[in-house]
Order: sequence, then C-alpha cells, then structure tokens
Amino acid sequence: MTSRHLTAIGIYARVPISFQWLGMTLFEVALKVVWPESLWIDLTRRFPSASVFIWCNRENDVIEVIVRNPEDYPLVVKEIRAHPIMDVIEEISDDQRLYLNVHECDCMKQNTIVRHIGELDILNIFPNMIENGWAYHRLIVFRHKDLEELLTRFENWGWFYRILRKVPFDGFVASSITLSADALLSGLTEKQTEAILTAYRYGYYNIPRNADVKAIAAKKKVPRTTFQEHLQKAENKIITALVPHIQLFNHASPERKKHIKVRSKRSRIPLTRQIAK
Repeated sequence: MTSRHLTAIGIYARVPISFQWLGMTLFEVALKVVWPESLWIDLTRRFPSASVFIWCNRENDVIEVIVRNPEDYPLVVKEIRAHPIMDVIEEISDDQRLYLNVHECDCMKQNTIVRHIGELDILNIFPNMIENGWAYHRLIVFRHKDLEELLTRFENWGWFYRILRKVPFDGFVASSITLSADALLSGLTEKQTEAILTAYRYGYYNIPRNADVKAIAAKKKVPRTTFQEHLQKAENKIITALVPHIQLFNHASPERKKHIKVRSKRSRIPLTRQIAK
C-alpha cells in the first residue's frame, strides 16, 4: 500500500497501518526548504517574530500566523490582507494570532513542495511550518528512491534544502496523519490536565451541569479562582489545537463530507471487548 492508496482512504482514517510486517522499512524525514516567490517565506524572512502553520485537505488551506512581537503584528496582518490572490473564506484574529481559511488550496498548485511530495510515494504530515524564511516539512518516506527524486526536483528548480533528521519510522502511519492525543494535549500542564479531568468527573460538562466551578473547587479544597484559571487555560489550549481541523471540516465540499461517516449511536459492545478485537 502506497501513500496514494492512503490518500484514497482519506486523512481521517482511524485504522492503525503499520508496514513492518510487510518487510518494508519506513523513514521519518524532517527537512527545511526555501524557494523564491513565496508570500509566507518572504514574510517570515522580513518579520522573524512571525511563524506560519499550514493545514490542507486538498481543497482549502487553514493558515495560522503567530506574531510574537506586538509591534510587528499589525504590519504582518496588513500585508496578508493586501495580498491580491488571497481568497479568504473566514478570518479569526486577536492581538497575536491570525487564522485564515483560504478558499483555494495553495499547496497543490503547480510547482509547490507539497505538490511534488504528493506525486511521489511520500506522506507530508501537516501542519507545515514556515519560520525565518524556511518551510519545515515532516515526511514519512516509503522508499529511498522517492526521497532522492524529491531532492533532485528541489535541485532542478534551484531550491535550497537541508535534511534535519532521517530516522527509521517505528510508529503507525494512521496516527501520524490524524489528530493525535499528543498534538492535542501536549501543551497542557499537569494542573491544567487535572482541572479538565476533575471538572469532567464532577459533571461540569453534563447538560445540565451537575456542578459549577465554585462547588468543584470547594470539594477539592482549592481556591475557586485558581481552579477556574487552570480550567480555562486548559480549555483554551484544546480549542486552539482543534480550530484548524474544525475549519477544514466546516468548509469542505459536500462531496468530501459525504465520505466522512460519523456514527450517531454509541457502540453497545464494552470497550474492553472492542480493544480485544
């Protein structure tokens, strides 16, 4: 099974796929590339405090721009909004972060890095990051010759690149192309994680709620303001991690949504038996 077959399955596949039993050795490759005539590369080169993260579903792009220097933020946003080919469906912004949902997927246009990757048996793991004038990509490579072909294409186009890491891939492909728990929860502190779990155990997320923040804090014998702060920060981090994926789903075409099946009822099979299968 190649990356083209995986694309046919879709990025929302949930079945762990490992190729070790087929006698194939996969490699995880991290590299950075720079090429001319790129809005994001040029922007991050001129504004080093800006970082760009891009998710793609081959129809739309979700672009997150984080600007660490408050003085740079309005200048960066102004340039992005003035870009003539940026067809924005939706925009969310605050004092440091800008989310864009772009109507036409830019990474699949002719002569782009993701387009070249997609033509070979290589998986590009989103999000791609652009920082300090470099585009950073994490790849899962099935065959050495495909990686060599990709690097040859870079050289033929005059693109500069650097291999940052190349190691055997021991994980599951499906867990790398879907939203993993690590990606969603790695930003939480221990206290924030405990606040979420405590709130859930006491029925804070039930409808209607079984307890409010004040009652839970009293039962845990902690100050209400402290517990509420940990809970709110945890919720904010989780929602922030989910937003790009929600935006991609929200603006996907009806044809694509038809292929994403969502169960309306919970399975009656006990979880332990499901795992055993």
